[in-house]
Amino acid sequence: MRKTLLGWLVLFLFVPWVQSQTTTAPYELGVGLRLQKTEQLYWENGFTADYTSDFLLHKKIHLKMSYVTSRIGSAFMTNAVRQDNIIIGADWRFRSTKNLQIFAGLNTGFFNADMEQLSQFKDLPHSSLLLQLETGLFYKFKFPLVTSLSIGYNAVSGDGLTIPGTLFPVYYQLSVFYYINK
Repeated sequence: MRKTLLGWLVLFLFVPWVQSQTTTAPYELGVGLRLQKTEQLYWENGFTADYTSDFLLHKKIHLKMSYVTSRIGSAFMTNAVRQDNIIIGADWRFRSTKNLQIFAGLNTGFFNADMEQLSQFKDLPHSSLLLQLETGLFYKFKFPLVTSLSIGYNAVSGDGLTIPGTLFPVYYQLSVFYYINK
């Protein structure tokens, strides 16, 4: 049973790699995990996706979507505030034909802090729209894994009165993608 599973896993990883070496696909779709650290606050982890095609200026523009949460980060089995981020955005890739790429992007989305409906927190804001600037590095390996390392800035930051106080301005992220068609 284990040998069969290992065989399927090798085939699943190897066939797309061989195809990517012999042909250039008209699109690229990556799905993966995102690890995010808010400066002086929480770890927020989650899932991410990245898409581009020849139609998007010959793969210079990448569309992305992420869901990150402290529920599987700092708030996992602790008393930290459970917060969720749903993010969509677009990046411009410099050196888009090279393995090491530099990117700059703009993200938007929705932020929600779950204060567990405690009476002392009922008057505090719990949600906000997001507007983020992000820049970083993107590296494509020879096999269908890709990694991204970036720093971002939340233009909408928490003040505790109108925007949740746990929405800090600076964050760092590391993403690892498996590319379905690279």
